[in-house]
Amino acid sequence: MKDRLGEDYWTEVITPKKGLLDLNLKELWRYRDLIMLFVRRDFVSAYKQTVLGPIWFFIQPLFTTVIFVIIFTRIAKISTNDIPPVLFYLSGITLWNYFADCLSKTSNVFIANAGIFGKVYFPRLTSPISIIISNLLKFGIQFLLLFFAYLYYVYTGQISFAIQQNILLLPFIVILMALLGLGLGIIFSSLTTKYRDLSFLLQFGVQLLMYATPIIYPLNSVGGKLKTILQINPLTPLIETFRTILFNNGQIDYGGLLYCSIFTLVILLFGVIIFNRVEKTFMDTV
Repeated sequence: MKDRLGEDYWTEVITPKKGLLDLNLKELWRYRDLIMLFVRRDFVSAYKQTVLGPIWFFIQPLFTTVIFVIIFTRIAKISTNDIPPVLFYLSGITLWNYFADCLSKTSNVFIANAGIFGKVYFPRLTSPISIIISNLLKFGIQFLLLFFAYLYYVYTGQISFAIQQNILLLPFIVILMALLGLGLGIIFSSLTTKYRDLSFLLQFGVQLLMYATPIIYPLNSVGGKLKTILQINPLTPLIETFRTILFNNGQIDYGGLLYCSIFTLVILLFGVIIFNRVEKTFMDTV
């Protein structure tokens, strides 16, 4: 374009990243409209040509909860720590689904968006960030289902309602889940541009990780070395704290939350470094 003096000037200047930790948050903020456009695309396209549409957001956790109640409570007789089995499994599934979706979908960012990335410039981190936000909408819907189930059990007198002073930790737990899923996801997305086998390994690993996280059993039902191993899992304190706040059935493990916070920041930092490095050359390998 030309200014009033007839001299050329640029409305947009694209420069290479100066370092592996160059996030350029100001640029991400300028592209916030694009992020919201991606969010709408992800949310609408998920069930665009389905009969039930967004109702599947409710059906999936409900069916999974029913199956868990039948198998792990009725047949396997696994304790749920005096929490109604439906609420116990539904609370774990709701939080787990958010993490698993964030991890699985962000791990495919480069491959799924190769056509767009190769044609037009925009900050590449807008794609994984939009996935985290769109999955947050899904989490909100499923949390609403959990909330109504919780109110039902309070109304029938099976559990007592008590507002916890630590309830403000709930957003913090969700944020940690989002950041951990984002960090691990962009690590795998960077690696799968060159090693496609990792995408299959990740699908299998996510399924195994659920059983290494206290989703279908309370942590205090496990003892010895196995409990120590489970506590190494950074997701364990998040799930346990989430249930503790909702059902007031124990003490919050602040040490575990601190460990999870540090672990998440390290993974996110490592993920950004790898993402920025691969971003420069991924079109040559995809």
